[in-house]
Amino acid sequence: QVQLVESGGGSVQAGGSLRLSCAASGIIFSRFDMAWYRQTPGKQRELAAVISSGGRTNYVDSVKGRFGISRDNVKNTVYLQMNSLKTEDTGVYYCFAQQLVRTYWGQGTQVTVSP
Repeated sequence: QVQLVESGGGSVQAGGSLRLSCAASGIIFSRFDMAWYRQTPGKQRELAAVISSGGRTNYVDSVKGRFGISRDNVKNTVYLQMNSLKTEDTGVYYCFAQQLVRTYWGQGTQVTVSP
């Protein structure tokens, strides 16, 4: 059974930081591309950051320079370090795993950034 379990969400003031974690089980983690999606109020779910199985990263323009995605293939965990948070970063953040046509989602974790 595949599980992606997110943690680390919470409430923070603008300018603060949070670190999200996503622990994967039931997959050969190192072979999967991993990503963080987010759904902010009034918007569709969007890709925030992705890290390939080989470690290549990419970010949506709105988080470049502020967010950092990384992975630990020993701990089967992907992280999202979020710095200089803005109120518009408020939303539910989802962990996503993909290997070719196999895709899995986590349950999501809430991030709330107050003024």
